[in-house]
Amino acid sequence: MFCSSMVRTEAKGKAIVDTIDVPLRHLVSYVLVDDVACEGSFDDALQTNTFDYVIHTASPYQLHVTDPVRDFLDPAVRGTRGLLQSVHKYAPSVRRVVLTSSSAAMINPHGHAAVYNESCWRPMTWADAQLPQNAYEASKVFSERAAWALVNGTDDLDSAGETALLPASHTRATLFDLSVINCTYTFGPVQRWLTSLDSINTSNHRIRDLALGRWLKSDAGSGGMPPTRPVFTWVDVRDVAVAHVQAILVPEAGGRRFYVVGGHFSNGRLAAVARASNSETLAKRIPPVEDTPDDMPRDVYQFDNSRSRDMLGIKRYRCLEESVMDTVDSILDLEKCFI
Repeated sequence: MFCSSMVRTEAKGKAIVDTIDVPLRHLVSYVLVDDVACEGSFDDALQTNTFDYVIHTASPYQLHVTDPVRDFLDPAVRGTRGLLQSVHKYAPSVRRVVLTSSSAAMINPHGHAAVYNESCWRPMTWADAQLPQNAYEASKVFSERAAWALVNGTDDLDSAGETALLPASHTRATLFDLSVINCTYTFGPVQRWLTSLDSINTSNHRIRDLALGRWLKSDAGSGGMPPTRPVFTWVDVRDVAVAHVQAILVPEAGGRRFYVVGGHFSNGRLAAVARASNSETLAKRIPPVEDTPDDMPRDVYQFDNSRSRDMLGIKRYRCLEESVMDTVDSILDLEKCFI
């Protein structure tokens, strides 16, 4: 078995390889892909070895959007489509591509479903996508639609979806099939090779800020715990990793989406978990109970993750307490590196 990572910088590639246990390090390499939105950017990488599977895990993300198309939509949509086209042209040995999408491609904050599952798609027009506040969600909707459209051989992005739902007589347009992981806010231990506390993944920002005392109110009354909205579901990164591996290994996973979600959370519940740890360090940093109310709506939307449990074999998702405290511990360890 051999694994090659496509990364944007030499430093990121080296950092990934260095995290692998030394006896296994010779099985891992990396290839630089400077700009995923450029046509043919994956061509060379896919010709370096013979691959059986490809996992596409990321597209650029940034907090401050100045141009939705340039900053989000082009890298996500062109990057996803470009990778699949390169696989089709230059990697005929690839049997399956696993795409990391998001619950952002499913959840409609303007009219929640009572229960979300893999059949749900967030309504999104290209005009909606031009609004900066919709840029991230739009990038997930359109990049996933583009992936299904390419594999299914259709130009109709609006209706493109799971191959498994098409008639049995339908023939894929590619040699490989597609499996999609729609994960929600992703908590879990942070990587030790991060260069700063600011480089922690966005989902973990709230746990980072909690653990570092940034939710404490100032003497002037400013600051405090931010509201949880609009997302109230979470999953642990280790369960997400298992889902990706199982999506490769399970034959029936081809042509399907998987809603990978572990449970509900609120910022108040995160604070309660950290407070219950009895950590001396955290005791000075966690706001008092009266400053961390549970703001989860009584009618919060529900989720159905039975497909991921039944088909991918994730019988038990990690609980919030385990995930939060493992995340906090990793952040406090990382903090020591920068003191």
